[in-house]
Amino acid sequence: MTPSLTPSLMPALTPALSPSAISALASKNPNAAAANAAKTRGVAEEFETVFLNSMFQQMFANVGQGPFSGGPGASMWRSFLTEEYAKSFVKSGGIGIADHVQRELLARQEVR
Repeated sequence: MTPSLTPSLMPALTPALSPSAISALASKNPNAAAANAAKTRGVAEEFETVFLNSMFQQMFANVGQGPFSGGPGASMWRSFLTEEYAKSFVKSGGIGIADHVQRELLARQEVR
């Protein structure tokens, strides 16, 4: 589902190259295109992990002590737990942010 965008933002978010131009660039060096796609996918997944980690930290901020018993290191261990939850979510498919980020990264690179 794509959020509604104001008309002034649409030209900045649309790719400048046609699909045929993009495929022509990719056909010149398919190994570089595949490596670039893999690299952008990794960056997009890292971004989604950071986003989910932040979201989970906010979700757990007002939750009781839970398994950590409220000791001095509870907040530190809770941050590790939320980070692992975020990594697990992204590894199992995520919530779709990485797909959108990767698409935008690739589109921005083609504009250059």
